[in-house]
Amino acid sequence: MPDLFSVHFLWPPLLASGVLVPILLWVYLRLQRASAAAPAGFKAKWLSHAPLILVLLGLTCLCLALARPQAVMLTPMREATVMLAMDISGSMRAKDLEPSRFEAAKAAAERFIEDKPARLRVGLVTIAGTAALAQAPTDQRDDLLRALENLPLQYGSALGTGVLISLEALLPGANIDAQKIINEAMDGKPAKPPTQPVPSQPAPSTNPVPQGRSMAIVLLSDGQGNMGPDLLAMAKLAAEHKVRIYTVGVGTPEGAIVQAQGRSMRVRLEEDMLHKVAAETQGEYFRASSAQDLHKIYDMLGHRFRFEKRAVTEVTGAMAALGMLLALWGCLLSLHRYGRIL
Repeated sequence: MPDLFSVHFLWPPLLASGVLVPILLWVYLRLQRASAAAPAGFKAKWLSHAPLILVLLGLTCLCLALARPQAVMLTPMREATVMLAMDISGSMRAKDLEPSRFEAAKAAAERFIEDKPARLRVGLVTIAGTAALAQAPTDQRDDLLRALENLPLQYGSALGTGVLISLEALLPGANIDAQKIINEAMDGKPAKPPTQPVPSQPAPSTNPVPQGRSMAIVLLSDGQGNMGPDLLAMAKLAAEHKVRIYTVGVGTPEGAIVQAQGRSMRVRLEEDMLHKVAAETQGEYFRASSAQDLHKIYDMLGHRFRFEKRAVTEVTGAMAALGMLLALWGCLLSLHRYGRIL
């Protein structure tokens, strides 16, 4: 199936041929007004126009075909892996989402797991002062749901570490030394991991290294990272391995007051870094300003992980065939009803 949002045209000037469609419609309506034999009743009136509607739709498709449309084709995903990287820092207890940012995020993650495609493997990484692999990638829903139970909120927010641990779990054969990168970040050294991207044509092996293009990370956070390796540097590492990061901003820009260590502070949704991370990896950023928004986002992501994008394909033939079928259908319907074509 084609990705409708990716459609473009090789010969766009020929789209101007579509002006013939409204001209024909105008001529037909003028002739109908001049005719005294107009059908009575709303339903009968529209049914009488059905042949014309089919013909005009067919002509529209043929005009589009003249411009040689191209689209990215989507095919069912054979197997894919997604890491849910969930922020469990103290700021996630803010109640600008009901009942709280954390509870809303957790409920949406449970829904995503329950509705996931059968062949989609999902793992879970929790992010606080450090990050931990709560569940290795699996296709077992029960294991994932158990991993989500009783997650405690903790201090600190090492978002870069969360992305790093997710990459290590996704690409076990990619020589990512997570501990070394974390230690260098703690020592104040720049996070430039000495790793090599997964080769596009790996050497033959009985256990080939997984390809990042069939993998993704969903980073769910309010964007307030303050510890560990630099988040943007880890996003660049993900981009090198062709792993996309979809970021989900949880909360509102106005934020809410939370109590932490005897102090009150306002925690706001910080979107700038989440935007940059998604852009760096050719992923996408979503803002979740309510629990309903979170559910919609996870539904959308679940649909995207059911399909994978293939090469751009010209769909001129399919569009022309559809146009001819619609026009022929309209002509035959008109012949059957009125003994003439329109």
